[in-house]
Amino acid sequence: MRHRLLVPGAAALSLLLAIPASAADFTPGAPGVGDTYYPESGNGGYDVSHYDLRLKYQPKTDLLEGTATLLAKTTQDLSRFNLDFGLKVSEIRINGKKATFATSGKHELEVTPATPLEKGKQISVVVRYAGKPSELKIDGYSAWARTPDGGVVAQEPDSAVWWFPSNDHPTDKATYDISVAVPDGTQALSNGVLASQSSKLGWTRYNWRSDKPQATYLTTLAVGKFDITTDTTANGLPVINAVSPDLGANEGSARASIERTTEVTEWLESVFGPYPFNAVGGYVPNVPARYALETQTRPFYGKKAFDRGTNVSVVVHELAHQWYGDSVSLKDWKDIWVNEGFAAYSQWLWSEKEGEGTAQELADYVYAQHPADDPFWTVKPGNPGAENQFDGAVYDRGALALQALRNKVGDKVFFGLLKSWPTENKYGNASVADFVKFAEKKSGKPLADFFDTWLFQPSKPAAGAVKRTLGAPHAPVAQPKSWKQIAATHDVHGH
Repeated sequence: MRHRLLVPGAAALSLLLAIPASAADFTPGAPGVGDTYYPESGNGGYDVSHYDLRLKYQPKTDLLEGTATLLAKTTQDLSRFNLDFGLKVSEIRINGKKATFATSGKHELEVTPATPLEKGKQISVVVRYAGKPSELKIDGYSAWARTPDGGVVAQEPDSAVWWFPSNDHPTDKATYDISVAVPDGTQALSNGVLASQSSKLGWTRYNWRSDKPQATYLTTLAVGKFDITTDTTANGLPVINAVSPDLGANEGSARASIERTTEVTEWLESVFGPYPFNAVGGYVPNVPARYALETQTRPFYGKKAFDRGTNVSVVVHELAHQWYGDSVSLKDWKDIWVNEGFAAYSQWLWSEKEGEGTAQELADYVYAQHPADDPFWTVKPGNPGAENQFDGAVYDRGALALQALRNKVGDKVFFGLLKSWPTENKYGNASVADFVKFAEKKSGKPLADFFDTWLFQPSKPAAGAVKRTLGAPHAPVAQPKSWKQIAATHDVHGH
């Protein structure tokens, strides 16, 4: 019998050579991204591009039922990976096949696929779950707040683990479709635009879409009864505002404040450049909270934020975050200044525009209010520490640093920076160090020592550290008219 030697063609040869990695080459994804302040936040081994959340919520019982579909791409050969999530899971499928799973740590869901996942592959992860979010406690606390007619989730730095599985860190942003069924007569608010709404058998389903990259903590859900108003900005941007009708004495102040959203957004566009998302607005549920949060396209305002009356300044702050914090997000939670310093300074610019005190007058006042031995100066806005992440100094000293920068580089360069930073870094992530380099490049000046003085030294900068004197020590500094309203927003930053 004669034997023929078969020589494989090029295509067949390539298949023979493409030997899959052995099981030993596949390793678990990291249980955290290595954040300086929150090492357990986020996960390694994959990047999520889209979340599709299909939810059903019963306000009477606080029961949330959900199916979450995550579209992601693997960044390593994965034997298993983690999701950040706290509610009870009944099933997980990866690429349609059932996966096994276990829980660990405070909020880690360890997922093992039926077969290991190769690096660079697109995957789908479907998670079915149910639970009562308000009963889920992590470190003795829940980010989910029940209201008389529903529930609300809006918190920083963590909120997603109470209602959907995710890669819970700002460095992994994604787009969202959030579909929520609630009893007829109840409304469901989320991020972006309302794509559709339908009713069937006593339930109304709201379908929200946020089509630009969005961090997990900026994703919000509010279920209850709201008075909703709609508008459009001069550029045609849809504006959706919602206020709970049972805010008591604070109802008028809350409405009068967030109904300025259109005006404030148009003004902020003149300062920071084009608005980066597909909708804007705000909502005030009946939550006995004093804080506000820049949830993307639809900031949350606790009703107690208006205890002292109308406050447009806090609306300015949260809307400024749409550029600084939401579109350009921090790389690490120690970089909180790239969010809060700029949002706080936007309030100073609003005061200047309204004729209630210039940014320089506010800077002089803040500088003069804190003597050199005041603990205020020991907080370093450039890296305040997890325990001081939302300290008032991060906001006030953070804004003071920006006024000092304005004085150093001049208005033309400074306001150019305010626009070019969110334009050139749109939908990305950045650090304090990145901003320092950016400012040096745009201004043509060496600024490392300047920023070190204002953001990283635990001491009061000398009054002569900038061209114009801040807080001349020999003369009392008058309180600008806007200060009380700005100061009233300090309480709302405690998350």
